Amino acid sequence: MSTVSAHVALTLARHIDHVFGVMGNGNAYFLDALERSTDVHFTAVRHEAGGVVAADAYHRASGRLAAATATYGAGFTNTLTSLAEAVQAHVPLVLVVGDEPTSGPRPWDVDQIALASAVGARTYTVGRADAAATTIIAIEHALTYRVPTVLAIPYDVAARDAGPLPEAPEPRLPAPLEPAGPFAEGAVEGLVEALASAERPFLLAGRGAWISGAGEALGDVADAVGAVTASTALGRGIFPRAEFDLGVAGGFGAEGAMELVREADVAVVFGASLNQFTMRFGDLFSPGTRVFQVDVAPAATHPHVGGYIRGDAAVVARAVADGLQARGGSASGWRERVDLMPLRAYERGDDVAPDGRLDPRAVAARIGELLPEDRVVVSDGGHFIGWANMYWPVAAPDRMTMVGTAFQSIGLGWPSVPGAALAKPSATVVLTTGDGGGLMALADLETAVRVAGGRGLAVVWNDAAYGAEINLYGLKGLAKEPMLIPEVDFAALASGVGAEGVVVHTLADLDRLAQWAAEPAASRPFLVLDCRISGAVIAPYQREIIRVNS
Repeated sequence: MSTVSAHVALTLARHIDHVFGVMGNGNAYFLDALERSTDVHFTAVRHEAGGVVAADAYHRASGRLAAATATYGAGFTNTLTSLAEAVQAHVPLVLVVGDEPTSGPRPWDVDQIALASAVGARTYTVGRADAAATTIIAIEHALTYRVPTVLAIPYDVAARDAGPLPEAPEPRLPAPLEPAGPFAEGAVEGLVEALASAERPFLLAGRGAWISGAGEALGDVADAVGAVTASTALGRGIFPRAEFDLGVAGGFGAEGAMELVREADVAVVFGASLNQFTMRFGDLFSPGTRVFQVDVAPAATHPHVGGYIRGDAAVVARAVADGLQARGGSASGWRERVDLMPLRAYERGDDVAPDGRLDPRAVAARIGELLPEDRVVVSDGGHFIGWANMYWPVAAPDRMTMVGTAFQSIGLGWPSVPGAALAKPSATVVLTTGDGGGLMALADLETAVRVAGGRGLAVVWNDAAYGAEINLYGLKGLAKEPMLIPEVDFAALASGVGAEGVVVHTLADLDRLAQWAAEPAASRPFLVLDCRISGAVIAPYQREIIRVNS
């Protein structure tokens, strides 16, 4: 018998290769069909929020459609924070859930459609006669709008006979957005003219440019005009010429590099939303800089933008590169005149802070020297996000995953590891998390260790506090007691699920990381570094936030 749940599983399986989640009676038939009748790999996590997080991280590291599953009711409501994060981060994801019967809610049911809508996710409910078609519609919606969709299977139809699996059409996806019409064409020509005449051109690219595949075209534009380049935190490594790149722009940027950005006379931003952190709360560019933005949003996303082109970053970048080539002319020579290497340097700090605990800058710098080159960094949310972004470079945007930053959430770190590990099966996956977020997501410490094994490394920034709150509100004189956490031994917790834990009191304790990195991944354990750091050392990006909010 081919059930409604089987129709969903078999149709979805044509477009995915991994599903993450927790089994319950609302999705039991779906998972049975997935396991028995498809080649899709199911990874069990220990909390429903972790299922969506793992799928989210899998997409960010692989570029593929993500999929997660949970049962109805409490199983579904447990996914809401991670679902909100995926919505705000524009992650195409299908969340398959159980739902109330078609005859109406039972005493314990909640309005799941309303809850999903509240965080920005649309729900598609399958029926006995349309399960396959509805599944395709949900996939099409997720891929077209780059947003999670909820695919609900009512409890009373999940196991009903749906007959032979029908032939379902392929999802229809829109072509890349091209600037169209005389105004848009004129805007592209104006951008070409501005870059061609610039004396100090600067290019900034974000995750949208990476998604569109704009890297090669952006490199051609930069070479044509001699531009200095930089990226957002989620666009790191997109420009081909690293020798002319300043690294991360905004609050994570090196001070010398950001001072150079303010010297630019023309700045062009591709596929970046220009949020307050990237823009350094309005101080990234000087008032004399002509700022252009290329994005698919309906309008410019920051008031400092003087020229806006709506279009796919790769399409527009290629048009600009072709326009510059047709004009001829020579590059500005700005990037060759500036010694960029010292401008990219970050302050290393002291080994030990005045309070006797480790300086996180020194810890981050030393870890950065020891990490395997083939790595993916996944980040939880919290004050510590500055350290990985400043001191641990990555090779490409799909190797830095920050699940939680879009929704300003903590506690999504541990379940990010299995998603990234399965997306990049040869890379070392490095988690950076705090003690607050690490405890909040502790259920999926086991999942991270089980899935990543010897390819997994976690760095816990343990300051016995919610660091961001201490910095923002403790300094204002608010009571600090609610902001403190009794110091937890994460090394001991790690050993309980089969990992090796190391308490890092001194930089010499990081020698174990050097030994670990030299071992074959197949024979070494998952490693957790419990770094006892000082909470008195404030990351530069956080100082900006303090300045703006004080």
